[in-house]
Amino acid sequence: MIHYLTYGDIFNIEGVLNYAHGCNCAGAMGKGIAVLFKERYPEMYKEYKRRCKTGELTPGDIYVYNYGAGYVFNLGTQVSWTTGATLPAIERSIGKMLAYASAHGILKIALPRIGAGLGRLDWDEVKAVIEKAAEAYPVVALYIVENKL
Repeated sequence: MIHYLTYGDIFNIEGVLNYAHGCNCAGAMGKGIAVLFKERYPEMYKEYKRRCKTGELTPGDIYVYNYGAGYVFNLGTQVSWTTGATLPAIERSIGKMLAYASAHGILKIALPRIGAGLGRLDWDEVKAVIEKAAEAYPVVALYIVENKL
């Protein structure tokens, strides 16, 4: 199930402690919402950089970070910060995230409009990919904030 929020802050949705965001696979979190993840979860960022450097995080992969109260899903949506996101990478990473969440009892995940800002994709196309993937996992509720406050 997907809940679209026209405006909001993914970190302040009542009852939601799990988050996802699209990221590059070059180890850079220097712009957009990625900066907030880097600042909020510095240990996650160190491990993310390591995984990118060793090739463990590639487009279509996920890196799941347990921060104690919940999880952060780092979705590999693009090769580097200089390249755009791709729909196949979003489709694979969203599918992996939903499968992981379903298998581990994670029922709510908040995320921004991945791939459509710095990733340079058309939001309607990304939305269609997410909606198709989410159909297979109706137990996992996605809270997508379409515009930050």
